[in-house]
Amino acid sequence: MSTTMLDLENISKRFVWKLDFAAKLANLLGAGMQERAVHAVDGVSLSVKHGEVVGLVGESGCGKSTLGRIVAGIMDATEGSMRFEGKDIAAMSGAERRAYKLAVQMIFQDPYASLNPRMRVEDIIGEAPLAHDLIKRNEQDAYVEAMLLQVGLDPRYKKRFPHQFSGGQRQRIGIARALAVKPRFIVCDEAVAALDVSIQAQVLNLFMDLREQLNLTYLFISHNLAVVEHLSDRVVIMYLGRVVESAPTEELFKGANHPYTQALLAEAPKLVAKRRDYTPISGEIPSPLEPPSGCHFHPRCPHAMPRCKAEKPVLREVAPNRLSACHLNDQA
Repeated sequence: MSTTMLDLENISKRFVWKLDFAAKLANLLGAGMQERAVHAVDGVSLSVKHGEVVGLVGESGCGKSTLGRIVAGIMDATEGSMRFEGKDIAAMSGAERRAYKLAVQMIFQDPYASLNPRMRVEDIIGEAPLAHDLIKRNEQDAYVEAMLLQVGLDPRYKKRFPHQFSGGQRQRIGIARALAVKPRFIVCDEAVAALDVSIQAQVLNLFMDLREQLNLTYLFISHNLAVVEHLSDRVVIMYLGRVVESAPTEELFKGANHPYTQALLAEAPKLVAKRRDYTPISGEIPSPLEPPSGCHFHPRCPHAMPRCKAEKPVLREVAPNRLSACHLNDQA
């Protein structure tokens, strides 16, 4: 894990609500309506090394799934640059861009919605490698069967439709579909969140086995701290579109630096006999339509000071291999 595989620099994504004809007409009558932008991702910089598992954690709406889609090439960033294995993705040729999109695959949260209900499993898994000339037509059956075996499914099920499988089995089909094009980097977007707890453990073990067998690199997006602690080498914490802390997993869980990370860890369920008081993070996550000024977390932070409202904190190194974006670090 000595070389960088993926490098993001100041990635931002805004979804702009443009005025339709009715709104423009209303403005002629003095309505004063304006275009609005959702700041889904706001200046995110992070890197992932070869063979590493990076856990991306944050509350719902913080922009982690949008960032995952940008990494997978499903969405384009509004601003910023992204490099994959040293190459600037924006400067890639058509052939290089297609190769990048095969090398980076995504596994989605909902195993019910992510599979085409009208396609048989053999076509769901075998379509992409056949279309990209990774296999020949007469090799498709054997290839699909091998993919099913690799994810722990009976190859005899390849003629079935998605509705004939359980949730855990469908997620395994989604994993097999991603693996079928021989990727090196996989974005897992809440890949076990929709599954029963017992099935979650099986799928997580499958991810770990595949990592060893195929030398895969993961960006593992989740809101479940226990899952991230179990699977990840390093954890990146996001809040309202920004990265607020990044650290090796063991060090972060021993002692978080950022107040938001500290609050997340304090709220996580623990298997301890002693009684403890449950204190949720005050307030609710602000709207990305109108994010707070300065530090986005300041309206909910117990340590907020005037500077937090006026000035955006810089994500900087506070210890070896540890980054944090908090003005409290300037007072240390």
